[in-house]
Amino acid sequence: MPGKVDGRVALVTGGGSGIGRATSLKFASEGARVVVADIVPQAGEDTAKIIRDAGGEALSTHVDVTDEASVGSMVEFVVSEYGRLDCAHNNAGILGPVAEFTEYSREDYDRVINVNVTGVWLCMQAELRQMLVQDPPDGGHSIVNTASVAGLVGSPTIPAYSVSKHAVVGMTNSAARSYGARGIRVNSVCPSLIDTPLAQPLYENTESETRMRLRQAIGRFGKVEDVAATVVWLSSPDAAFITGVPMRVDGGSLA
Repeated sequence: MPGKVDGRVALVTGGGSGIGRATSLKFASEGARVVVADIVPQAGEDTAKIIRDAGGEALSTHVDVTDEASVGSMVEFVVSEYGRLDCAHNNAGILGPVAEFTEYSREDYDRVINVNVTGVWLCMQAELRQMLVQDPPDGGHSIVNTASVAGLVGSPTIPAYSVSKHAVVGMTNSAARSYGARGIRVNSVCPSLIDTPLAQPLYENTESETRMRLRQAIGRFGKVEDVAATVVWLSSPDAAFITGVPMRVDGGSLA
């Protein structure tokens, strides 16, 4: 039986670990040819090798999402190797320091915004330009950006991250309105706490970990596979009428 994205070409940034690795594996298991992009080349190649060893088709490439030329080269690599780009998951991001608003340095703030906002912006621009010159597949081209529940509500301990993810939701919605009629759907996923190394600074001890688990209506932290399944579904023809949606993958934490 064909997979949800059978025969499509998918690009995942930040694909060397965490949510990005899980999404790359899920795309491949559902029939896509995958390009794994990461700022750490070996991490991206490790993900691609896992896919190839399982019988899938995948390549890796280096990208610095804050550098416009690097992002352009990434998309050119996808097209040169596979001829087109059908699905993109803009997942590369950083948490930044855990600190109150007034304690944030300008340097730390700029770094978070540069990666999480400018990085997604540059990737979307390059991806959209490529998709606009292609015939869309069944259900349309798809871009899914990794936002966060911190992009839907304020966060007192990671304010720059929260600002950045609100921006990701906003640019996602703007692009969805601009390009929906031209065969490109743009959505975001908004995870709550996902059990990855990125999230570990948020629970520095057993007490804080227990408190944060209790915030999830389902009673556990999210898994990277929970987010990956949502991204791939949003990229499939099953979600052909869905665009401009900040999709919560939050275990009911905002219910």
